[in-house]
Amino acid sequence: MPELCRHPAPFPRRPSRRRASPRRATRAAVLAVVLGLLATTPAVSAPGVDPAAAPRPGNGGDSYFPGHGNQGYDVQRYRVRIHYRTARKRLEGRAAVVARAEQRLTRFHLDLRLRPLSVTVNGRRAAFSKPSGRELRVVPRRPIAAGERFRVVVRYGGFPARLGWGGERPWQASRTEAVAMGQPQIAAWWFPANDHPRDRARMDLTIVVPRGQQAIANGRLVGTRKRSHRTVWRWRAAEPMAPYLAFFAVGRFDVRTSRAAGLHQVVAASRRLPARARKRALRQLSRSAAITRWLESQVGEYPFGATGGVATALDTGFALENQTRPTYGRGAITTSLLVHELAHQWFGNHVTVADWSDIWLNEGLATFMEVRWTETHGGMSGAQWLDRAWRWRDPDLPFWRVRVADPGPRRIFHSAVYTRGAMTLQALRNRIGEDAFWRLLRRWAAERGGGSATTADFTALAEEVAGTDLDAFFDAWLHSSTRPPRSRTTGLVP
Repeated sequence: MPELCRHPAPFPRRPSRRRASPRRATRAAVLAVVLGLLATTPAVSAPGVDPAAAPRPGNGGDSYFPGHGNQGYDVQRYRVRIHYRTARKRLEGRAAVVARAEQRLTRFHLDLRLRPLSVTVNGRRAAFSKPSGRELRVVPRRPIAAGERFRVVVRYGGFPARLGWGGERPWQASRTEAVAMGQPQIAAWWFPANDHPRDRARMDLTIVVPRGQQAIANGRLVGTRKRSHRTVWRWRAAEPMAPYLAFFAVGRFDVRTSRAAGLHQVVAASRRLPARARKRALRQLSRSAAITRWLESQVGEYPFGATGGVATALDTGFALENQTRPTYGRGAITTSLLVHELAHQWFGNHVTVADWSDIWLNEGLATFMEVRWTETHGGMSGAQWLDRAWRWRDPDLPFWRVRVADPGPRRIFHSAVYTRGAMTLQALRNRIGEDAFWRLLRRWAAERGGGSATTADFTALAEEVAGTDLDAFFDAWLHSSTRPPRSRTTGLVP
């Protein structure tokens, strides 16, 4: 993908010195603070541990970002209503969080960067505090029993554009436009959440904006109400999603709603884009449904009820796979970028990572689908691409020193995670054969969809489908810090 997104194009280029993207710069700041948190946060259980056996409220258990997310409960639904004053960049919100306790809770945490004003649990006022900049601690009047369904309502507000975390300011906004998009975190800047991909929930989003502006979010528009000085927009996503995949965009947009390729499609481009750029963006975004149908033919049924995309005029420096409706910065929206972000609807959104160390399962698979698109639309084959990608990179390059299955928190968006992840998949395709490879991808999406998965889950399914031991193959591609040798074992020799 071009620098507009989070990684280089899947087709190899000769090494060159390039300016770091804004997204990578802000991510570096987030990762720096995470390392600080690692030094002060107690050790946590591995992902998948029974939270009743080792509850750590306020600590989600991620190996890279232990401060993201929380244990002890499972969110089922968020109902968020925000009033965003674009010119002042001020946000006021009320969020109802419906969850089920996985253990007895005398207190629990939510991720929230803004200032809490009041909290109720099951309709009764609860004590609350902010033990850190991104944590909201809630103490209900009576303990919540294991298995009990409970409802938390938080009123909050502030200026998200002013709020940083370890030097990062992820809020994307001008005085005329704003878009809530970010990874690995953004939810805490606009609603209280259990902010880890493992805890998916349904989203009901109401955004109140100044009259004359639009608000676009995930799923389907279920209603608008115009008042004297403001307009209320309500969006609802039927399928659960990870909190970081929820988004909203506010501003003045050209919006096109259609039934395209049998899918409900909403596309929008900021009116602050130059006229020609806006027209090109709308034309490209309008291809989303057709590309989604092509992806469906490759990896199985599309898991969501809507599609589309939003092009902002903000200089975000990246695109993001927000569920049902990816968001794009003001740069050119290429076909490969569309394919990548829409492929994430299966790989990253439908099947989420169990831990951020598993990020290659998102980025490698989405990058591979760019290669597949090129192969099926008159370009070089995947086998040719892999051979060229391997040959054009000298064995002593830093590209080969990253362990793809465990890149470390500072390198989760390293180009190797994307491109070597895709190379791993094409090499696996060479190794196990065409039929087995495509069965693997379809089964991965179908069987793991709606939940979280790890690298170990993927490699186990690959061995099951192929009917052979693939330990040496995956060691060479995912766990090694050297260039895989050319051999039949590594899939580099036919």
